[in-house]
Amino acid sequence: MTDLLEELEWRGLVAASTDREALAAHLAQGPVTFYVGFDPTAASLHIGHLVQLMLVRALQERGHHPLLLVGGATGLIGDPKMSGERKMNDESVVAGWVESIKAQVGKYVDLDGPNAARIVNNYDWTSRYNAVEFLRDIGKYFSVNRMLARDVVARRLDSGISYTEFSYVLLQSLDYAELHKQYGCSLQTGAQDQWGNITAGAEFIRRTTGDVVHGLVTPLLTKADGTKYGKTESGTVWVDPELTSAYAFHQFFLNAEDSKVIDYLKIFSPRSHEEIDELERQTREEPWRRAAQHALADDITDLVHGPQQRRAAQDAGKALFGRGELADLDAGTLSAVATEIGATSLDGEQMPTVPEAMALAGVVESNSAGRRAVAEGGAYLNNVKVTDADRRLTGEDFLHGRLALLRRGKKTVGGLTPRH
Repeated sequence: MTDLLEELEWRGLVAASTDREALAAHLAQGPVTFYVGFDPTAASLHIGHLVQLMLVRALQERGHHPLLLVGGATGLIGDPKMSGERKMNDESVVAGWVESIKAQVGKYVDLDGPNAARIVNNYDWTSRYNAVEFLRDIGKYFSVNRMLARDVVARRLDSGISYTEFSYVLLQSLDYAELHKQYGCSLQTGAQDQWGNITAGAEFIRRTTGDVVHGLVTPLLTKADGTKYGKTESGTVWVDPELTSAYAFHQFFLNAEDSKVIDYLKIFSPRSHEEIDELERQTREEPWRRAAQHALADDITDLVHGPQQRRAAQDAGKALFGRGELADLDAGTLSAVATEIGATSLDGEQMPTVPEAMALAGVVESNSAGRRAVAEGGAYLNNVKVTDADRRLTGEDFLHGRLALLRRGKKTVGGLTPRH
């Protein structure tokens, strides 16, 4: 069997760890109880969080015991970020997000069996402390000098950082200590930007109990230019289908860069070394086939949305460019397509002609360009070639009452939604 740590490194799931040899030996002795935390700063997880869940799955599959911490307490504060102070959300809002995140993380792990995952909430123990107890029992073990030296704090000193965010590291360290005490947790994982918090927690446990515990962080998910992966023009790529549809999710990963797609496959796909090596060869020698992108988009959409929604997303992608039946798409998928292509809402009383509709949808520059497209045989309404430039849209042209698809040639598409 492949060494677990070596497998995690090959998968691109290790950016840094505490003493590697000691961690490898600890995992080999197993089973290890480990934890990763998710702060409810929004109603849904995004694909950056999904990296952590892939690490959890890999460890659980090897027999280790996961603790998934949803930060009902830390979510009220928020880990410091480089760009400035976080907004404080109402307790009732955060409590609702806690329940939403709990439901989401439970989808990606095994909650039954001999090494079942356990979902915990740090509000359960943090809320028991009063201010004096917290300062005496926790605060006295932390050096302000070391806290000031943390990268995010140092960068925020000129612009300002509140004592609340400055103290976040104490709360996360308390989490590690509490889980170590309650469950024997001896490994904390997280994203690379959590390294300071994780090592602080390990040091806190050593100073208060003498026990040696471990930490492991994953690389941040980035594009080829180093910017964070998971952002689109419309915002973050969420795992909640109400926030990012299965179609948009699938399309996002289809657009992965050649230089990074194999890295993403290693993280998100269950495919074997041999399968991924073959996809890497195809990307290098036959990049126009985009075989790795299709494999990535299919595998991760299966994971997050399920095979049925993945197939619907595939069908929509084909139908959009005339390689499938638009009429076969369900109403929800059509709505997702309309959002993704930026369909324009009709106004005015009279239905437009097809050339006018093409201009409104942005597939041609003007009505006259639309008429030329019709004359040249390159104008399509719902994938049907239009030969009459005076043909007006009707209510029946809006599939499921939601979208009329306009296309010029093979690749330029746009849409109209009915007036409200």
